[in-house]
Amino acid sequence: MSLKTRAPATFHRVDIVLILSVMGLMGLGIGFIYSSGVTSAGIQVSSEWIKQIIWSASGLVLMAVFSFIDYQLWRQWAAPVYLGTLLFLALVLLFGSYVNGAKAWIGIGSVGIQPSEFAKFSLIIMLAWWFDERGRVLDNFRVWAGSIAITIVPVLLVLMQPDLGTAIVFFPILLAMAFSAGVKWHLLLFPILAGVITVVGILGLAWSDFIAITPSAFFRLFIDMRLLWIILPSLLGLTFLVFLGWFIFRRRFFLGILYIFGVISTSYVGIAGAAKVLKGYQMMRLVVFLDPQIDPRGAGWHIIQSVTAIGSGGVFGKGFLQGTQSHYRYLPEQSTDFIFSILAEETGFIGSLLVFALFSIIISRALYIAYTSHDRFGTYISVGVAAMIAYHVIQNIGMAIGVMPITGIPLFFLSYGGSSLWTALVSIGLLLSIHYRRNKI
Repeated sequence: MSLKTRAPATFHRVDIVLILSVMGLMGLGIGFIYSSGVTSAGIQVSSEWIKQIIWSASGLVLMAVFSFIDYQLWRQWAAPVYLGTLLFLALVLLFGSYVNGAKAWIGIGSVGIQPSEFAKFSLIIMLAWWFDERGRVLDNFRVWAGSIAITIVPVLLVLMQPDLGTAIVFFPILLAMAFSAGVKWHLLLFPILAGVITVVGILGLAWSDFIAITPSAFFRLFIDMRLLWIILPSLLGLTFLVFLGWFIFRRRFFLGILYIFGVISTSYVGIAGAAKVLKGYQMMRLVVFLDPQIDPRGAGWHIIQSVTAIGSGGVFGKGFLQGTQSHYRYLPEQSTDFIFSILAEETGFIGSLLVFALFSIIISRALYIAYTSHDRFGTYISVGVAAMIAYHVIQNIGMAIGVMPITGIPLFFLSYGGSSLWTALVSIGLLLSIHYRRNKI
């Protein structure tokens, strides 16, 4: 076959739509990172946009490299990459630098990386290998339990930094990949129910402590150590007795009770643990999510200024470099966490729709690649990447418009930062590799 006849076939195997969507978002990101560094006097006071160009260029090279590498090779490298990432997360706790209250960076001087970002990639690879290899020989529960164990180790290491926002990202990845692997719905529903109850409980605790005129006596159940020593052993004991009843009599009735007790016990431990572990500033982020006006010049400043910026943009925006909230330096972390606020103020609803459209294309292409992959390993990787990107979009834009708590999650391709951008581009490279080899037999 001649080169002339091979070229069109090769071209059609490259996902041009995905590449153009990613590059479109990156271009917007560089533009509005530049805008975030301009003052009200029109003076550029930041070189972040230049660094972002360098990270974007090097990230595109990484994306190309990962797209050329056969994704099947990651089967044999899944465990070493995963264990290496865990080692880096442990080293961060020993030698890392504090940034915004979290010991999440490791490096020399101003040059460093955030291993917790790359841990998302390594988790996707490891879970894809686990569900593909072990899913064939183990029963559904063991596969699910093993995937939880794989996920919980990096989660705990990230929580020790402490970086609650990044730690949460791992769970949507796990749930999406487990669902695609065929884990039964009642097993998937367990962490979802426990998570929802835990989040509601933590929000209630924050409301009781910081907003309510009279703190609720109910939440003493989670913070009073004397009550903890009574309730927790009681819950665990009852759960064990129900399990023992099922083990002896083998009645499904006991499984239903065990499921309920398991959800309650897990939720109780989660709320009580959060009450002890969460820092004051983290609790205040939850408080201002419930009522930003409780501390309008402190913790609530972020949400208030972000919502003000987005609302002032209107339909068509104020124009590039014409925003007021960012140029008067009202927006904190405006090149990272709240980059969407600048974009929405300067481009309005139309610009925001463009961002939504580009992200929708990327996520839909990832799911399409998962559907057309010729093997389960490629399918699981694609679903994991789609879940990771989708959660970042929902959480980051959600906190910018005030419907999600502030967690410090960056907006992939748009927010300033090398580690998150490289993680996203490497993941896109994997998608391109899977798509290119989708017809491989």
